[in-house]
Amino acid sequence: MQGAALPGNPILAAVTAFPALVPLDAPLLVGYSGGVDSTVLLHWLLRCAQTSGTALRAVHVHHGLQPDADDWVLHCQQQCDAWGIELAVHRVQVDNRAGLGLEGAARQARRAAFAAELRDGETLALAQHQDDQAETFLLRALRGAGVDGLAAMAEDSRLGAHRLWRPLLPTPRSALLGYARQHALQWIEDPSNTEDLADRNFLRLHVLPLLRQRWPHAAGALAGSATHCRQTRDLLDEEDAELIAHLEVAPRVLSLQLLRQVSPGRAARVLRAWVLGHGAPPLPATVLLQALDELLPAANDRQAQVRWHDHAIQQWRDHAYLLPARLPDLPAGWQVTWDGHAPLALPDGGQLCLHGADRFTRPLQVRARLGGERILLPGRQHSHALKDCLQREHLAPWRRAQLPLLFEDGQLLAAADVVISAPLQAWLQARGARLQWRPGGW
Repeated sequence: MQGAALPGNPILAAVTAFPALVPLDAPLLVGYSGGVDSTVLLHWLLRCAQTSGTALRAVHVHHGLQPDADDWVLHCQQQCDAWGIELAVHRVQVDNRAGLGLEGAARQARRAAFAAELRDGETLALAQHQDDQAETFLLRALRGAGVDGLAAMAEDSRLGAHRLWRPLLPTPRSALLGYARQHALQWIEDPSNTEDLADRNFLRLHVLPLLRQRWPHAAGALAGSATHCRQTRDLLDEEDAELIAHLEVAPRVLSLQLLRQVSPGRAARVLRAWVLGHGAPPLPATVLLQALDELLPAANDRQAQVRWHDHAIQQWRDHAYLLPARLPDLPAGWQVTWDGHAPLALPDGGQLCLHGADRFTRPLQVRARLGGERILLPGRQHSHALKDCLQREHLAPWRRAQLPLLFEDGQLLAAADVVISAPLQAWLQARGARLQWRPGGW
């Protein structure tokens, strides 16, 4: 335990850098490890909440990585009981098999625990401070990060649907220590913080102290550079969003012809932002380079593909399609009867709906494609091969394997909502109705 108040010690000069009490407009969930940073944050936000009348809770994540982890839970519970704060404890398993390193895997487990604990409308408050920001900036610079990575942590960001707030980010750690001593706070020390095996600890224990010997305000300067990078990134993000709105001709479909008209650097940013905007994992640098090399050369008949994690970018007819790496097909031999009254759930996760009519005159048979089907189109005297019709509709090859076909007495009435036969078209028009197909895998 640490934190006895220093005898005769007035408010340290560093404490003047600590934030003043702020009004809180949303209930708070505070990440509380029991260390000095989160102890100061919890104490300060409790004072803010008491002034504002705001609800406040704390959450402690038990990683099981230290022998004293159970004692830390007990300390946090006792402190929260003394302050009248509700504490939630999450015990997690740190899975280091994903190649993130122990620190990265623990961070991922923490974020998952925070996300699971957050209630509707709550803001998550975390205790990262200026020195943490300087370390993050240095770590990313040493890994060759660009302006996006060097932006480091944001004071305001999102964790899913929730606000993630780091109110102490502009504050040096010395100010937090001064605050803790001024208020005689009690905290715990993680023994791993004195080990320099982890990159962040090496910077904290050896590099930043050396920099401060020459440049006393090194941490603040590095954190300031992160702020400048973040401002630059935000401006670039705005430009990227405007360009994507111009390049995206349909949801998850990007015009490669238009993308070739921008610089390679801008094209790289656009591809990164485009996949992130649709909830896909970030493009690794190697995959991004592969995408630029394979997708940008002009050739309408190319069908290049790049994959990462469980996603893919597929080129077809000079467009880039963002897809799941493995799209489900309708099972061979699948067949069902459907009257149109309720939406039909398809086995690949898709859906078929009839809008504007209560149901079909007679139930129809819906099945997967077998090949060789023919359909009578409106205004035609003879039937046509469905394969030819789909090619004329420019339906992507991976979508053809997902098409549900609608039959009545062995006659093909429709291939989803892509190709409609003359009899079904007349029936739909007479009722002001329409078919709607949502493919699976999106």
